[in-house]
Amino acid sequence: MRELVLSFSALADPTRLRLLHLMKGGEICVCFLQGVLRTNQPKISRHLAYLRKAGLVDARRDGKWMHYRIKKQKPELQRILTGALGTIAKEPQCRDDLKRLNEIRCCPARYGFSSPFVAEK
Repeated sequence: MRELVLSFSALADPTRLRLLHLMKGGEICVCFLQGVLRTNQPKISRHLAYLRKAGLVDARRDGKWMHYRIKKQKPELQRILTGALGTIAKEPQCRDDLKRLNEIRCCPARYGFSSPFVAEK
């Protein structure tokens, strides 16, 4: 039951939902999440740590870059996560987030980032 409570708590925050929505397409670097959400790195990292503690995301370090991706879940929790992410995908803010992500991926230097988007295959 603790796992379910942690998962629902993690999903109960708009910023964390937006982060998860951006990770639907694959692994993504914190710097891109910061650029898309237009907020500071400590805030993004705090929310990502919460998502990790809840078991919803995995992280991978590549030099000074941290990359996050959605973690494979048990079928029951996966259905909840898929439903939540499908619902928020219709939100204008989430659609705008994806547009900004695609702009940053096409021209990261314009946003002060040198590392390209890394999608896990």
